[in-house]
Amino acid sequence: MNSMYFTEEHESFRQSFKDFLQKEVVPHIDKWEKEGAVERFIWKKFGEMGYFGLNQPEEYGGLGLDLFYTVIFLEELQKINSGGFAANMWAHAYLAMTHLKEEGDDRIKTEYLTPSIDGDKIGCLCISEPFGGSDVAGMRTTAVKDGDNYVINGSKTFITNGVYSDYLIVAAKTNPDEKHKGISIFVIDREAQGVSATKLDKLGWRASDTGEIAFDNVVIPKENLMGTEGAGFSYIMQHFALERLIMGVNAHARAEYAVDYAIQYMSERQAFGKHLNEFQALRHKIAEMASRVDMCREYNYSIAKRLNDGNYVVKEASMSKLLSTKMADEVIYDALQLLGGYGYMEDYPMARLLRDSRLGPIGGGTSEILKEIIAKMVIDKKEYKPAT
Repeated sequence: MNSMYFTEEHESFRQSFKDFLQKEVVPHIDKWEKEGAVERFIWKKFGEMGYFGLNQPEEYGGLGLDLFYTVIFLEELQKINSGGFAANMWAHAYLAMTHLKEEGDDRIKTEYLTPSIDGDKIGCLCISEPFGGSDVAGMRTTAVKDGDNYVINGSKTFITNGVYSDYLIVAAKTNPDEKHKGISIFVIDREAQGVSATKLDKLGWRASDTGEIAFDNVVIPKENLMGTEGAGFSYIMQHFALERLIMGVNAHARAEYAVDYAIQYMSERQAFGKHLNEFQALRHKIAEMASRVDMCREYNYSIAKRLNDGNYVVKEASMSKLLSTKMADEVIYDALQLLGGYGYMEDYPMARLLRDSRLGPIGGGTSEILKEIIAKMVIDKKEYKPAT
């Protein structure tokens, strides 16, 4: 137990969550991976256990716990070897619900946040667009005010929970001439007329419901605007710090899982009359892999502590995602190699783990975009400030 960050209560939670995952989730993973969707019952079970409310306010049904409960939640989700299932859960709890928590008024929190905590409603966050990718300011989706309503037109893509969710947190331009200063955030019901979704076929994250969404003259009440009109870009940038740290934590956790599995395999597999863990070349490879995992993990814990203390860690979280996802891809690649031919077999975990990990340097801001963001802060001394 790392007592710098985790208490006995944290570790008790970790063990209970691991037991829950083994009992309620793991028996269904292969089915969900094949079908490309997660059944609704598991969302309700997560809600009943309080897992969607770890960092949510108590007045809306949350638990109000510190961020290290979230770290544990993320780490253990990575260690059941379904990046897609994990993404469904954390995208709901820490992408969609974060905007509800931070920008939603009391009505929105009552109608959307509380049932999200309970597992009765599933949310998704819609920012990326077919023509924009990581260029958030270049989005084309518009929200035009019409009396007491807004009319939404446009499209979003690569949206986790994009097909089967109950509501959508949508970024759209209320003033296209203002570029990033003209973006606002809305909540839209799935059944609103004019909303349609197409499921996307992916290399990895097979259990994850990823969609492309179209908005064709979707009319929503003006009360579904969240926060201040025109402040959407600042909200998005502020919450990217948490999202990028999440992806950094996910990366170190899946890499740790890969190393642990490789060590176990090497202790059982024999060649030339010796166990694989007795060959110096392989032992030293494990030593290097484990060292890289530990370096990223300790850095990520320190940034989680700073974020939990209220610091704005956009630079550090960007660094976390940049280096941790690169490390995870390389460590998992090497772990698969240590398994030899069995690493290439679908009956072993490394093939799926390798595919799932590859999204790390792409989703939530590509590594190329992150490098430029970091360069602006390090070289140009640009400062980013929180919106709320």
